[in-house]
Amino acid sequence: MNFAAVVSVLCFVILTWFHILKRLNSRRTGSASGKLPPGPRPFPIIGNFLHLGQKPHESLAELSKTYGPLMHLKLGTIDTIVVSSPEMAKEILHKHDQACSGRAVPVSAQTLDHHKMSIAWLPVGKKWRVLRKITKEQMFSISRLDSSQGLRQEKLRKLLDYVHECCLTRRVVDIGEAVFVTSLNLMSATLFSVDFAGFDAGSAQEFKETITGAAKSVAAPNIADYVPWLKIFDPQGIKRQSEFYFSKLFGIIESIVDQRLQARGTHFGAPVEKDLLEALLDISQGSDYDFSCSEIKHLLLDFFAGGFETTAVTVEWAMTELLRNPHVLSKAKNELRNIVGETKQVEESDISSLPYLQAVIKETLRCHPSARFLVPHKAETDVEIDGYMIPKNAQILVNVWAICKDSNVWPSPDSFEPERFLDHQKDYKGRDFEFIPFGSGRRMCPGMPLAHRIVHLMVASLIHNYDWEFERGMKPEDVDISNKFELSLRKAVPLKAIPTRNEA
Repeated sequence: MNFAAVVSVLCFVILTWFHILKRLNSRRTGSASGKLPPGPRPFPIIGNFLHLGQKPHESLAELSKTYGPLMHLKLGTIDTIVVSSPEMAKEILHKHDQACSGRAVPVSAQTLDHHKMSIAWLPVGKKWRVLRKITKEQMFSISRLDSSQGLRQEKLRKLLDYVHECCLTRRVVDIGEAVFVTSLNLMSATLFSVDFAGFDAGSAQEFKETITGAAKSVAAPNIADYVPWLKIFDPQGIKRQSEFYFSKLFGIIESIVDQRLQARGTHFGAPVEKDLLEALLDISQGSDYDFSCSEIKHLLLDFFAGGFETTAVTVEWAMTELLRNPHVLSKAKNELRNIVGETKQVEESDISSLPYLQAVIKETLRCHPSARFLVPHKAETDVEIDGYMIPKNAQILVNVWAICKDSNVWPSPDSFEPERFLDHQKDYKGRDFEFIPFGSGRRMCPGMPLAHRIVHLMVASLIHNYDWEFERGMKPEDVDISNKFELSLRKAVPLKAIPTRNEA
């Protein structure tokens, strides 16, 4: 049942709940120290749910122009604070980081009790700190990333081999699909020492549909998250959808882990593979951490549910902007030619010497942040910010998209201009609150260092080794840049182009 149908079902009881308006409005008055931030008047029962629209990041950005960068909504019974400026983001993520570090857990994330063992959804505490430390040490530390460079180069070579075949036969490349397969195999090889998909048509489709389905179930506004008595009815079917897709993903991971445990038993403790799963199993059998096999499976599910799709989405958006802005593409290719050389393959060690390429990736993340909102925070206590009270247990949504599109922060925000990052040395490491695609503070995305390497390496290799042209005479200005609302801000229309030999 879609949202419109849900609203229709609820309308017949709205009048009987009309007195709720008075109660809700009364909460906006009182002492100055207890005043909620301004916001649109809520409807009975559903509150401001209708204000979210089809694309909540855009709808809430527009509302913030009226009500300000710290805005209060009532979504069902849940107080929700929407943050839409760098200053307010800094208050939440830096100054009041500890008080606002909780998680508002949606029904969809509670499938298989995932929220109780997930680094993304656990409250900040002992278990969360253990998982965070293990993740950083075993996956994202500089030493680990340096030691796994060879694996990333291997997967990149397979991508370039596929593009080369398409070049020879003048076959159209679905760039999003190709980088999805590469990112998927990079993740699966890092975790399990196996490739999950090939570049042949349809081989990755089932896995992509599963990942996309799981992502949609988490991202979709679910009225059952905000009206508690509706949870049992699951009126939009989101709980059923999440159970189907997450169970499917978890089943794949569980099978691999169980097979590895069996293999370890027959090899008398000798390492079967040198991958993350092996390292995690060693930790679980050691005495340094309280880390169960079940927690291993849920940690691996975290990596799959949110680890690689965002990388693939960012690469596709970067290629989209480069192909629709030929002057930017020309500058990026010239830099690669001058720094890397015409025949040499791009390596990770080259990235730091390519400031214009870095600016292209930053501008891509600004124009098309993979996460429109940071994962919802929750106030652990009452917090006073800018003269307003953020009540305990309020959900806090940081609208990254709104901040990145704010003309007061970014001149000509709808234009793709990498040069803005050459003039101002902002980065996405959580210190510049005008630009926080990976978040900031203790809840910042731990996978940022890996994403930084993969995105730069893929984009650089695709444009350094090949020129690209559109099929059927399409012009750069005709490229569709519409997006669709999912966990990642994906292109609505896939980017397809024909690779040609680099004539430079």
